[in-house]
Amino acid sequence: MRWGLTYDLRSDYLAAGYSEEETAEFDRPDTVEAIEKALLSLGYEVERIGNAKSLAAKLVAGAKWDVIFNIAEGLRGVGREAQVPALLDLYDIPYTFSDPLVMALSLHKAMAKRVIRDLGLPTPAFAVIAEDADLDNVNLTYPLFAKPVAEGTGKGVGAWSKIDDASSLREVCTRLRRKFRQPVLLESYLPGREFTVGIIGTGREAEVLGTVEVMMQAGAEAHAYSYVNKERCEELVRYCLVNDAMAQTAADIALAAWRGLGCRDAGRVDLRADAKGMPNFLEVNPLAGLHPEHSDLPIICALRGIAYQELIGRIAASALKRVESYASPERC
Repeated sequence: MRWGLTYDLRSDYLAAGYSEEETAEFDRPDTVEAIEKALLSLGYEVERIGNAKSLAAKLVAGAKWDVIFNIAEGLRGVGREAQVPALLDLYDIPYTFSDPLVMALSLHKAMAKRVIRDLGLPTPAFAVIAEDADLDNVNLTYPLFAKPVAEGTGKGVGAWSKIDDASSLREVCTRLRRKFRQPVLLESYLPGREFTVGIIGTGREAEVLGTVEVMMQAGAEAHAYSYVNKERCEELVRYCLVNDAMAQTAADIALAAWRGLGCRDAGRVDLRADAKGMPNFLEVNPLAGLHPEHSDLPIICALRGIAYQELIGRIAASALKRVESYASPERC
């Protein structure tokens, strides 16, 4: 079976003049090498394709693959993680991870929270600040927490994200909107424990891989799993596998969110507890990082004793179940 591998290489964008923060979600060469090595060890042929533009060029030229292992994040727009899945749907080629709808919905954190709220799952009260006038209509109790509505890897999140008064609210929201050129998600601040839950599988077959409590170490930025804390996670963050009552509640909420949103194959759900100790949904990552040592999902697996090759194999196996439906006579 012939697999293609789609990805955005961070070094390519840095060489093109983009900043470290702009490229934070993109992959290192050793991530691509690790995935390729794992797929090869499973007996598959692998072709490196690269980013969405490289994929488009190859598709137009007539290239074909049995399935694509997709970790491409895209650069601009709320639909950037949906670009490769949409192209592959157009050319009727199956792929790993979620479809364009889920990718776009999950990247826009406020839209995802509306669905989560409709599913009856706990998520902090929120408002979206798209223009200055929206600040006059905020009806939330301080402290609040602000971040860009459609970024990942902690981009736009720092100690300043916790807001205690109206003057800070206006200053932080204005700065974030100008820098990231998108609305700001404003939420009630959650003071409790922070969890990230790893999930494998699709629909009824989805299951929790493990729940990790994310704990900031000395020298870490306060109040959040921020961009700086994520970039320097080896020294600033401690990950502890947990299974107490609160962690189990977090896992149950995460799995319900994963299934309710229609996520596929593997990813993560981030939660934080409120003042009463109830874990609340923050966001879902249906295209989780896969660096063997640096990314949260492989870290969860390592703490559970699940080898990296096994993780990639289980992702591939989940996606291959859809390949069977692609090949069925009903499609003719």
